[in-house]
Order: sequence, then structure tokens, then C-alpha cells
Amino acid sequence: MIDTHSHLFNSQFNDIEECIARCKDNNINKIVLVGFDNETNKLAQEYSKKYSIFYPTAGIHPSEANENYEKDLNDLYSFVKENKIYAIGECGLDYHYGKDNIEYQKLLFKAQIELAIKMDLPVIIHMRDATLDTYNILKEYSGKLRGVMHCYSGSYEMAMEFIKLGLYISLGGPVTFKNSKDSKIVAKQIPIDKLLIETDCPYLAPTPYRGSRNESSYVKYVASEIALLREMTLDEIDEITTRNSEKLFRI
Repeated sequence: MIDTHSHLFNSQFNDIEECIARCKDNNINKIVLVGFDNETNKLAQEYSKKYSIFYPTAGIHPSEANENYEKDLNDLYSFVKENKIYAIGECGLDYHYGKDNIEYQKLLFKAQIELAIKMDLPVIIHMRDATLDTYNILKEYSGKLRGVMHCYSGSYEMAMEFIKLGLYISLGGPVTFKNSKDSKIVAKQIPIDKLLIETDCPYLAPTPYRGSRNESSYVKYVASEIALLREMTLDEIDEITTRNSEKLFRI
């Protein structure tokens, strides 16, 4: 089983060795460790050199977008050239906390998509309250990019539109919540060869740990819920999502 989106370098994980042990106990043997700014990109790289379970990425989150975005991009370009990474991101658009930096977000997002295409890497896409703009930007690169809609919370109809652009759909803890109707429909109905699973830890812990710190070993609860929704076995979901993840990230 693979957790395709984790932030186990977060300061909440002062028990990282125990977290990794719990992953291995639950047959989780690969974790995509996702950077989102210059500091966490370096942390993801450092952790991956220390622990073989990690596959690091590098990107700039939309919340980091400001008038200095070009400097951040230059730092990212240099970092990517000097280090082994498996994806660009997470990056994308996030309008949840306001729209003051929308234009910088778009510029930053497009630049990272183009970097991913140039480097022949997948892009990890963060989207919050920005579905139409995200789709319209990605559509500009249709046929050129590959990647994943991370922790997808939109509709089934839009999920299918993203899939048409060549993207995977990744589901996390919210699919286990009773009131997450859209996520459950997506989990049940999208083509299974386009489905990934993740935790986004330390955020969005699944039931039965909702509200507490999330960790990569909890990805099994996401897989179990999807297995239930699709009337499949956990082993089948494990095998298929692992194969999908290995194909996308080339791991």
C-alpha cells in the first residue's frame, strides 16, 4: 500500500520512527513525502535520504504566492536540478482564505506545471474553492501533463473532466466521513485505474481518528472505505492503487 501524499516531516511527528514502524506493520511500504515550500522541500529530501520508505517531491503551495514568486520559483528550479524528486508539487490554486493573491497563484501554478512537463515529472495539484480556474489552467496543457488531483473533494462530473486531461484522482480521510457524499460517489464510480489513496497527514484524519493527528499508517482506513463502497476486497484496492501509484510516480 502507498500513501501518495504525506507531510511526515511536520513538527507534530516527534515520533517519526514509530510512525514508520506502524506503516510497515500495516503493509505500507512506500510514502510520497510532499514538499510545499523551500523549507519543506529540503526536509522531504533530507528525510528520504535517511529513510528508504520516502519518495520526495518539491513544490510551492498557492498560499506562498506573492509578489516575490519569481525568487521562489528560481529557488525551486535550482533545487529540482540538484536533487532527485518524484513529482512537482504540491502546487495549485486555493481561494479559501481570500483572493488577494490570485494572479500570483496562477503564475506560480502555470510555471510549476511547465517545469513538471519539462522535467517529465507528474504534478501534484492542490485545489480548494477554485475548481473552474484550476480546470481552465490545466486544460491549456492537455495532452502534455500527467499528475494527480490531491485530496480531491469535488464532484464526480468534474473528476471525470480532470481524468480526461490525463490526471489521477486521489482520495484521503474525508471519504470516510459520513457527510462526504461527493467523495463517496467519486470513490465508487470513477475508473479504478485512475484512483489513488493518501492521508495528507497530519491533516484530515479518517474515521475513527477524525479530529486527531493523521499519520501515513491511517491510509488503510481510506482503502478500506473505498473497498466497501466498490464492493471489493481491501487486498484488491491495495493492489490496484499501488499499481496506479507506481505508474504515476515511476517508483
